[in-house]
Amino acid sequence: MRLRVLLAACLLLLPSPASAWWDYGHETIVRIAWAEASPRARAGMRRLLAHARSIETPRCPARTLAQLATWADCIKPLRERFGETGAWHYQNIHICRPFDRASACAEGNCVTAQIERHAERLANRRLSARERLIALAFLVHLVGDLHNPMHAADRDDAGGNRFAVSYGLIAGRTNLHLVWDGYLMERAVSEPPGGAVGVLAGVARAERRAMGGGALAEWVRESWEVGREAAYGSVLADPCGPPPATRPVIDEAATRRLTPVLRRQIARAGVRLAGMLDAALT
Repeated sequence: MRLRVLLAACLLLLPSPASAWWDYGHETIVRIAWAEASPRARAGMRRLLAHARSIETPRCPARTLAQLATWADCIKPLRERFGETGAWHYQNIHICRPFDRASACAEGNCVTAQIERHAERLANRRLSARERLIALAFLVHLVGDLHNPMHAADRDDAGGNRFAVSYGLIAGRTNLHLVWDGYLMERAVSEPPGGAVGVLAGVARAERRAMGGGALAEWVRESWEVGREAAYGSVLADPCGPPPATRPVIDEAATRRLTPVLRRQIARAGVRLAGMLDAALT
């Protein structure tokens, strides 16, 4: 019995896969989008999901909402077919220079350009159901990625991947990107009331309508600003100041301050994704 408990504790300390928002975050976003989308958009998604086998990625199925939400991360190792898609998940815009979306999007290989591309493909009824389902899978995932501040903000450190921090006693020695991708997000979104229902419950209907407005360029700038002020600002007095001499610790007090920030980003992603699905599928 003691051995089983020890093994379980060790498993909890293992890092999850390196994907934005990890699986739980992306699944929460797509469930929010499903709840907020119109009945016609939901029917359109069901019709496309029925063609999941046609994608021919058996190790990365896309038959359910949860599978759809993480498919774009799952297929990254399939380099012969999807090797170019890795750069589609982020847009590292330097936080200490004037905001410049174009400079971080070489040849359209960035999250905002690919959101635009796949939204257009999803809406194109001349494409096959297979191609539109692939577009749906990328759109669902990449809108989530866009709202992860560490997929928009950067300090010449690969979006915080090279910014060493410690996250309490759970993650130990890690980096700023990984903390925001997973540890901090999972704590924030699972805190009661948790999950998609809990996150949505904290956002009034009028506020959801306001969230759904704006353009893609405004959304990425918003994530960039959250990255500068909340992510880097949580470990640096000046987000553009010199690197710290010692590894900063994101402690319990900081976690509590950041929880509403992360929950709001998840809510924004889900509500805005619902609007894009309505536009493309109705």
